[in-house]
Amino acid sequence: MTSDIRYRRVLLKVSGEALMGEQGFGIDVAVVDRIAADIAEGRALGVDISVVIGGGNIFRGVAVASKGGDRVIGDHMGMLGTVINALALRTSLIKLGVDAIVLSAIAMPEICESFTQRAALAHQAAGRVVIFAGGTGNPFFTTDSAGALRAAEMGAAALFKGTQVDGIYSADPKKVPDATRFDRLTHAEVLERGLAVMDVAAVALARENHIPIVVFSIHQKGEFARILVGAGRATVVSD
Repeated sequence: MTSDIRYRRVLLKVSGEALMGEQGFGIDVAVVDRIAADIAEGRALGVDISVVIGGGNIFRGVAVASKGGDRVIGDHMGMLGTVINALALRTSLIKLGVDAIVLSAIAMPEICESFTQRAALAHQAAGRVVIFAGGTGNPFFTTDSAGALRAAEMGAAALFKGTQVDGIYSADPKKVPDATRFDRLTHAEVLERGLAVMDVAAVALARENHIPIVVFSIHQKGEFARILVGAGRATVVSD
């Protein structure tokens, strides 16, 4: 363990879309292996790491609602997608020799353990990477909200949000080349400016629990560990 570590316990939010790579759907195993390697690098520093994973690479509940379907059923389908992704990430971590466990907000004991805070903290104390699946277990809540909720429950020192770009911008830098990049913001500024980094409920929950949000590029190999030791490139949202 190094004394330079900035955050000793973190929750990493990974979107389902991040697992697609250049594909238009599903899971790119090489990408999952690379993200797992980044997590393993952080774990080797002695950092307690838990992960919330999305399911947008497989299914998004809002897609059902947008076509007149039942949003609740759609969200349940999306939650199942997060379980698939969580199992894929755990498989990649196990290949690297990193002990990991999947805890689902929806009971499916034949596949993975059910989430309780007590179990999650016990697994983390045993040195495992804890991967949370199933979102919050409730429809109408995003996996961003699940990330903030689990970060609070785990006593995380920071919530890391892996994105497509290296921080928070005033607009999508892929569409607006001269968009302003921010190094630091407060939770209130993110909410007031309507910056699309996480949904409102997630940012508000992080603010209420004094949890910094660290936004960085999930596609930059090794960036996760660099930020953990005070280097790297990211936007930090804190009060």
